[in-house]
Amino acid sequence: MARDRWDLAREKAKRQPKRRIIIYCEGKKTEPAYFRALERHYRNALIKVETIQAGVPMTVAERAVARAIDEGLSKRSRRKPKNSFEEGDQVWAAFDVDEHPRFDEAVALCVSTGVGICRSNPCFEVWLILHEQEFHSPADRHAVCAHLERLRPEYDSNGAKTCDFEEMVHRVETAETRAKTQLQSREKERAPFGRPSTTAGELTAAIREAAALHRPKR
Repeated sequence: MARDRWDLAREKAKRQPKRRIIIYCEGKKTEPAYFRALERHYRNALIKVETIQAGVPMTVAERAVARAIDEGLSKRSRRKPKNSFEEGDQVWAAFDVDEHPRFDEAVALCVSTGVGICRSNPCFEVWLILHEQEFHSPADRHAVCAHLERLRPEYDSNGAKTCDFEEMVHRVETAETRAKTQLQSREKERAPFGRPSTTAGELTAAIREAAALHRPKR
């Protein structure tokens, strides 16, 4: 009996390499744990998390750019991707504004080389809050973490600094919408990327898109 279109599409999807999203981040616990939960949730995308211990934005940016150049995924790369699927691979740098020196320089380096930027002001926890509610308080890192801890008691700002990310990632699209609204609000205030804001939604949207491309169509 002839195989139906669903079977053929599923076999084709199995043969196609998954699109890679390579993420360099400075966090020791929170960011890596969140992105790995996303990887388990969106299995049709291949997420590679590279953690830079004691990293700062410039260090993260430099490592991400070096990887992008080496993989042929940067404007500065000499070699080209090996195949059409590799052309769809992406390298991202995730870092916080906080009070880090050379932050703007790190952003400029990523922009000039085609590396994606997941920037959060003042910290990544802003993005986590957006899974739960709108957030527009111009708070510092400590206040943001305390606010998240009130929303998610399992988050210990003085300890593990993780949440039930397996449950949280089910609301990632809602968080993306809120993050976009948040960025638009900062623009209207003439403080683009000011507190609070995050572009993490652009990264998660790229992950979802990569997963959708690999998913067989009915």
